[in-house]
Amino acid sequence: MDDATVGVYVHVPFCERICPYCDFAVVRAPTLAPEAEDRYVEALLRELEARRGAFAGRRLETLYLGGGTPSLFAPGSVARLVAAVRAAFPGPAPQEVTIEANPGSLERERLPGFRAAGVGRISVGIQSFHDPTLRRLGRAHRAEEGRRALRACREAAFEAVSLDLILAAPGQTPELLAADLEEALAFEPDHVSAYELTVEPGTPFALAQRRGQLALPDEEAAVRLLEQAERVLEGAGLRRYEVSSYARPGREAIHNRRYWERRPVLGLGMGAVSSDPPGPGQPYGARRANPRALAAWLAGEGVEVEVIGAASARGEAVFLGLREVAGLEAARFAAEFGAPPRAFFAGPIAELVAAGLLRESAAGDLALTARGRLLSDSVFTHFV
Repeated sequence: MDDATVGVYVHVPFCERICPYCDFAVVRAPTLAPEAEDRYVEALLRELEARRGAFAGRRLETLYLGGGTPSLFAPGSVARLVAAVRAAFPGPAPQEVTIEANPGSLERERLPGFRAAGVGRISVGIQSFHDPTLRRLGRAHRAEEGRRALRACREAAFEAVSLDLILAAPGQTPELLAADLEEALAFEPDHVSAYELTVEPGTPFALAQRRGQLALPDEEAAVRLLEQAERVLEGAGLRRYEVSSYARPGREAIHNRRYWERRPVLGLGMGAVSSDPPGPGQPYGARRANPRALAAWLAGEGVEVEVIGAASARGEAVFLGLREVAGLEAARFAAEFGAPPRAFFAGPIAELVAAGLLRESAAGDLALTARGRLLSDSVFTHFV
């Protein structure tokens, strides 16, 4: 789907500490030197200038500063980036400008400056309000810092406040999750991202799991925790609109939806991925992945480009569409690919419907069932 807009994602890889479950493109930086920050910002601005032409004529809909920990940047650096991206795509103000933040004291002090720089939405990596859980997750902050950060976000008058929670963390019980949810809701967030902890290959958690040193809830216990989170969050007025996302009406993450709807995104920075729009020789667009090593990205080396073929585009359209609770509209799929999903995926659809993981309407629309959302990763593997 394409609508003459663009979203811009800016990746800031620096982290005070690298969490043992993280497999993102990050660089440990207990203290971020001003010269290193300036060098990175200058490289981002050069990349923006070099790449903006691929998205020329598009209206800027969203800007998302993610990481890593973009809140380690000074407000002046954030202001430079926001101004440069807006200048690169002249027109109305974007609908959404988001920054991710951790609850550390340095970042908390910078929140008013980020708001003044033009950031309207903030996403805070709370993960838990339980100190032993935070320690087991390897997080740098403690629960009280999380509480202070959320209060500071409200004092800074951000238009929308989102927070992240990790579900099925080591040692997490229904009672601990209930306490986390109660505390989270007390801050009246506009949006909650509730992620099930996954152990990614190559991470310290993966090594600990192989050695029998990582005690996670088993699959049945994890499912119960996910069901508990959905029940409590929706009961508090936060509607589940995507596998891991809950929002008050009208507060859904506009930038994140660009990915699920396969709309163009310009990714800037180390490890960032762009979804280039359709064009000559690439009717389904292209994907550009920046190198995950800082030196290579700064040198402009190692960019990987994949022209997306029809088969890949169809599979991505299905599994990304299924991420949203509303599901995949067969008529829209057919308008792009010439036939409804069943014409290409009859076997997987029949199998998943029979297993009670997928729901198919008379018109051929597809959506995950409640159980399908709990087991979404296994569903998605049928299409990619």
